[in-house]
Amino acid sequence: MGFSPEYYERYAAVLNTALSKVAMYRPWKSLDPGPEYPVDVRFAAMPVLIKKDIRDNFPHGVLPSDMDIERGLASGEIQLAETSGTTDDRITNIWDQKWWDASERASWQLNSYMSEIATGDHHEAILVNPRNVGVISDDADLPMEKRRLSRFLYLNEKTDPTRWTSAYMDRMIQDLNIFQPVVLEANPSYLARLCRYIADKNRAVFQPGAIVFTYEYPTIHHYHQIRRIFSKVPLISSYGTTETGYVFMQCEKGKWHQNSEFCRVDFQPFLKEHGGPFLGRILVTILDNPWNYLVRFATGDIVRLEETGKCPCGRSSGLVLSSIEGRKVNLTLTCDGRLVTLFELDSIMGKLKDIDMYKLIQTDKNHYELYLVSRSTMLENMTEAAIMGLKKLYGQEADITVAYQSDIAPENSGKYLVSEALFPIDLDNYLDKQRI
Repeated sequence: MGFSPEYYERYAAVLNTALSKVAMYRPWKSLDPGPEYPVDVRFAAMPVLIKKDIRDNFPHGVLPSDMDIERGLASGEIQLAETSGTTDDRITNIWDQKWWDASERASWQLNSYMSEIATGDHHEAILVNPRNVGVISDDADLPMEKRRLSRFLYLNEKTDPTRWTSAYMDRMIQDLNIFQPVVLEANPSYLARLCRYIADKNRAVFQPGAIVFTYEYPTIHHYHQIRRIFSKVPLISSYGTTETGYVFMQCEKGKWHQNSEFCRVDFQPFLKEHGGPFLGRILVTILDNPWNYLVRFATGDIVRLEETGKCPCGRSSGLVLSSIEGRKVNLTLTCDGRLVTLFELDSIMGKLKDIDMYKLIQTDKNHYELYLVSRSTMLENMTEAAIMGLKKLYGQEADITVAYQSDIAPENSGKYLVSEALFPIDLDNYLDKQRI
């Protein structure tokens, strides 16, 4: 990881402005060792910013004192945008579209396929839940012209994908064939659902230049189902948040690279017994956004550093990740209390055949409920294989129940929840304080 002196000057400028002009950071000022210290030392001395801090101080307390939110809203320079998390996690953000677009364009340069085909005026189809982006219309199907916005076409206007009909998915296929997008951006679970239908009906569909996964964690089953239909299209994961813009992009070699032109990322490793020192959480500080000064913001995502710190693609600025392993909300625990990421769970579940979807809920220390959607006729064998794999992961004393469902609906946020513990997991208890 290499940064020029100019980068460190930008980091210092963000921190200095936050501490001197943003009311939300006023309690942090006494913790700053001072500008005579190295930037990394100053950042390490700062607390962690969480969503509650933003909610409690919004809107004027999160703005620099010389920025006028009423003027920005009236001029159209900014908008207000609400995140699509759970009720407790939702916050309202100041949305700067110009900064967001610039952050996205910079991220394209971190993948050779995207850097070649993404021009900024290219056709892009989007298949996500409209609660995340797009137009909601649950009662009536919208014609294509009502789902077009500039260079974008929104393929889905329904908040509940379990209610997609054959005719509705036929329309998506037709839209792709007519619109012929250069890039298809998709929630992996939504695209996997459409791909299962395309495979069942043996339909032909337009092949875009690249598929970019967003909003959700792509499971092994998602990859398999999507790859059946889009066999030669590059599948790329983009990672970011509504608050922080585009933070990491997966390169053509499969590693994730920091979008360092637009953010600083601090990595906090877990204790060795919980996957450290290469597994941990990230804190994001955004750069060059005059309306937003987020410093060491806890995004809730769990990542694994590339142990060599290098990637065969040759990109070297910023952190290099070998994997993004899910979110804090996806964490579960083994019976003896070890953290299990969604990535680790998925490596077990991905070995099972003939599964359309799955969801694992840990109800308490030793009890786990697995919900499966499968069209297999060998359910007894599948149940046995699932229990065997999960016991190997969570412990032989794990009490695992398996239930089959016809479908699984997304959460109120519009995103699918693949795993969850029904009790709090405080990440501070698992961090290696000696390495932070």
